[in-house]
Amino acid sequence: MTNHAMRRRGAFFILALAAALPLAAAAESVGPPVAPVRDQVDSWHGVAVHDPYRYMENLADPQVKAWIGEQGAYARSLLDRIEGRAQIEQRLAQLEQGLGDRRYGITRTAGGRLFYLLRERSGRQVKLAMRDGLGGKEKILVDPEVQAQRTGVPHAINWFVPSLDGRHLAYGLSAGGSEDASLYVLDVASGRQVGQPVARVPDGGVSWLPDNRTIAFNQLRQLNAEDAASETYLDSAVMLLRLGDAPQQARAVFGAAVTRDLGLQRLDNGRLLFDPGSPWVVAATNDTTQQEGSVFVARVDQLTAGGAVPWRRLAGFDDHLLEIELRGNDLYYRTKVDAPRFRIMKLDLRRPDLRTATPVAEPPADGLIEGFVIGKDRLLARVRRGATIGLRAYAPGNSAGQAIALPFPGAAGIAEDPAHAHADFIVSLAGWTQPGRGFLLRGGRLSPLAQFDTAAPAGLPEVVVQDVTVRSHDGVLVPMTILHRKGLRRDGSNPTLLLGYGSYGISETAGFRVGNIAWLENGGVVAVANVRGSGVYGDAWRMAGTRLDKPNTWKDAIACGQYLVDQGYASPATLGIMSGSAGGVFAGRAITDAPQLFAAAVIHVGMLDAIRAEDTANGITNISEFGTVKDPAGFKGLLEMSTYHQIRDGTAYPAVLFVHGLNDPRVDAWNSAKTTARLQAASSSGKPVLFRVDAQAGHGIGSTPAQQRSVSADTYSFLLWQMNKRHLAAR
Repeated sequence: MTNHAMRRRGAFFILALAAALPLAAAAESVGPPVAPVRDQVDSWHGVAVHDPYRYMENLADPQVKAWIGEQGAYARSLLDRIEGRAQIEQRLAQLEQGLGDRRYGITRTAGGRLFYLLRERSGRQVKLAMRDGLGGKEKILVDPEVQAQRTGVPHAINWFVPSLDGRHLAYGLSAGGSEDASLYVLDVASGRQVGQPVARVPDGGVSWLPDNRTIAFNQLRQLNAEDAASETYLDSAVMLLRLGDAPQQARAVFGAAVTRDLGLQRLDNGRLLFDPGSPWVVAATNDTTQQEGSVFVARVDQLTAGGAVPWRRLAGFDDHLLEIELRGNDLYYRTKVDAPRFRIMKLDLRRPDLRTATPVAEPPADGLIEGFVIGKDRLLARVRRGATIGLRAYAPGNSAGQAIALPFPGAAGIAEDPAHAHADFIVSLAGWTQPGRGFLLRGGRLSPLAQFDTAAPAGLPEVVVQDVTVRSHDGVLVPMTILHRKGLRRDGSNPTLLLGYGSYGISETAGFRVGNIAWLENGGVVAVANVRGSGVYGDAWRMAGTRLDKPNTWKDAIACGQYLVDQGYASPATLGIMSGSAGGVFAGRAITDAPQLFAAAVIHVGMLDAIRAEDTANGITNISEFGTVKDPAGFKGLLEMSTYHQIRDGTAYPAVLFVHGLNDPRVDAWNSAKTTARLQAASSSGKPVLFRVDAQAGHGIGSTPAQQRSVSADTYSFLLWQMNKRHLAAR
């Protein structure tokens, strides 16, 4: 969808919401607007599947628009009346102010230039900034607010990739939370745009050739009006474009519809890897969900010659090259083959046979390798142990590595060094109770980098952090971290919030979050669970929460919730659960499987109708994670994990707040709309089911600090209200 079309749709919804406010105010005494039932029954492998609100999938339908507008206004009229909501939003703003300016996502180029994202203390949106060396003066390169003021629509930076010499910067900019990014190129010295923007360039497929004058990018094809949304990520192509050339002069060099002899699938999204000291170019694919795919190699001079590129296959999906880096003649890759906790291998591309690859980094006995960066003379890996991430350095010839001592337990990150030009590493570290700090790692010692520190807000509570394991439905022990204020009484009266996700191997990780602090200051408990489907214990743990094994994800969540009750942290009257996106399965199926256990739930941009998800733009990319309705077993698994289809009439469900941006490109907003309607009609508890909508937001990426604070204030005040810790003000 074009930016123009998104602006028009966003403008319509703003008007719709405004127009609906009087309707919602009048309807407070009788409840939210009722959606008509228009049941559609599909037969899948002999099973009749009812879909009473299928029509809501047409978000352009005037009646659907009106209903969503009225639902949003109704939710707003209640949320704004919750006692203490404004104070929570003010406290969140105060905590954010106390953190000061935040800098993250650092990339360091060969000449020492540092490029990073900057969230200023009082800024409206994240900016792109740089320094010439660690001691250089900070310079703002890209401010999305300029575009926002010109168009009236929030803009956001989705990704950035500096050239290997640091003289140019490629970045993606999108509007309204849509993530529909266009590629821009900036001349760093002059600050001027080079050439014209290139449309439909998503994150993850952009790189620079060693000449620093040519950029490679994966471009989604332009869909026609008759194309289904599920075609969005099919038949993308990797293009080459010289600086200053018009977008239509870009040359396709890789992709299913370009290099047909390679056996690529339509869903294979490609990217090219280069190294300034290497004669090789490596092409790698994925399905946008799983990291691994096919890997090919050619020489850079063959790529730039102008004819067909003689790509040579190195690996397929079953070789599981999860993460790759190129340096000189060597390809480094992280793999799970014969390594359940992952290892890093090195392959000499002059002998491109995986059987000749040698291990360069093995995990320690108590951790798994989650990622790595190659420096000038050694490799630095991120090693996960539960919710914390440490660092381990691997010198040539020492695959056992050496742990790096960190000043406090937390999650460490490593700045990117795409040219592998530096003997030292820029690293970051943040913990549950410590904001992020920056360090320079030389040898085995860390030196502070104050310019990349995040300040600690004043007046923080004293917090207890405890790691526990919880026995799940099948006896498996699930790791969970519990945060609460010192001196907490475990009498079951504490407002307790269970968090988790459980998909794609993404693990819950230690980090300082102002929302947690605000919740703890209100007497709350935060419990963060790494249920199956996460990667906390490696690939087997992830796979145990996918497809037909997906029930483990929400059954682990239920077990963790029951543990919190049994241990006196909470009671069913004070226990809430929250997640989002694919975590909609974690939270949505927990409350539909064990509604008696929870007082309330908040589900952000949730995947809630798993049966219909496959027909959406992002749905086809998720088949590898969740399965397909076209397969009898896959259909069975999807039906079981679909919150919308598991709602039963006359059941006393918890209070639920659904949160969605109407420009969401990952999980269509009708997931929340349909589930709101179904739950409002089915629940017998009398507890509220609210649909909070934002016409200028998407999946959360690109939302402004003000938008994020508003969502958080609504979330925490709603939960406290339903746990009888807050009241609704009378009008």
